[in-house]
Amino acid sequence: MRQIPGYSLCLGHVGDARDVRSVLSAGVLAIIDLAGNEPPVDYPRDIPYCRFPLVDGAGNPPWLVRSAIGCLVEWVTAGIPTLVFCSAGLSRSPAVAAIAVSRVSGMNPTDALKIVAGTSGHDVSPGLWRDLTRMKVSA
Repeated sequence: MRQIPGYSLCLGHVGDARDVRSVLSAGVLAIIDLAGNEPPVDYPRDIPYCRFPLVDGAGNPPWLVRSAIGCLVEWVTAGIPTLVFCSAGLSRSPAVAAIAVSRVSGMNPTDALKIVAGTSGHDVSPGLWRDLTRMKVSA
């Protein structure tokens, strides 16, 4: 799990998310699960846990993608310490986080992806990225 500089936002993979004690010890107060191919993680009932089961590629239902982005934008704007995770933490979570950061900051999505990815590895699916960058999300 790694913190995105300048934002109350952490990215991770399913293994990070399953270590509930470490996540909560890090100060995370809300969870966004994008790992459609993994079973949900069981968090305490006072922790908001939103599951948006996305596939790692093109063709996700637009309403589901808009919901994931909208939820994350809301929480980032409010400064809620949030963990966003997917299976490997390399495609869906950095892509959706980058779109949310771009909406909050006003920067273009590619620059936001550079900030979100930082010096860590990422492997964003081209089809997913194309769909996300073309998505219209109401503010």
